[in-house]
Amino acid sequence: MPEVAQLARRAEDLFRELDALPVDRRIDAINRIRRKLRDHSPFMREPVDCVQWVPAEQVEGNAYNPNTVAPPEMRLLELSIEADGFTQPIVVHPGDAQQYEVVDGFHRQRVGKKSRRIRQRLQGYLPVVAIQPERSDLRDRIASTIRHNRARGVHGVLPMTDVVVRLLQSGWSEQEVVRQLGMDEDEVLRFKQVSGLPELFRHHVYSSSWE
Repeated sequence: MPEVAQLARRAEDLFRELDALPVDRRIDAINRIRRKLRDHSPFMREPVDCVQWVPAEQVEGNAYNPNTVAPPEMRLLELSIEADGFTQPIVVHPGDAQQYEVVDGFHRQRVGKKSRRIRQRLQGYLPVVAIQPERSDLRDRIASTIRHNRARGVHGVLPMTDVVVRLLQSGWSEQEVVRQLGMDEDEVLRFKQVSGLPELFRHHVYSSSWE
């Protein structure tokens, strides 16, 4: 396709100008170009279609993630990123004042900040992708974190109980928790029981016992 080849050549001529820019300005230009490309991409609704590099200090963990990683696995994660590079960006919610809250990738974010070698290699930046703007409500962000975690890991019972309780108390029904977090009704019931909060059972329907 000659028109595609011509577009690529014109882009190459433009991109050569990037090499003359200082690193910070070059990264800023690359981020802007990627956002422009995303606007014309058939995959623009997919967060991974627009990876951005942002200063590590602008990326912060959230206060509700119930997933934990043991020290040996954290060392393995650091080794993996050292050897293979960042193969998965950190999923974030853009907040105010150019701050980003982690939705998924808390431990990748921590390794990217704490490992001296990795931080030097990335020149103080981290790769992020942003969730869709319509998923920016706190409950939606919590649900997104849990879905990411449940697809690959194990949650601590008590932290996960806090998440379920928080969502129920914020107005979600049990059916919404089941649907949004990929649980079944028995799981939700068990977390309610672990919480010990009577108000969570106010509208619970109990089955009739045998007489």
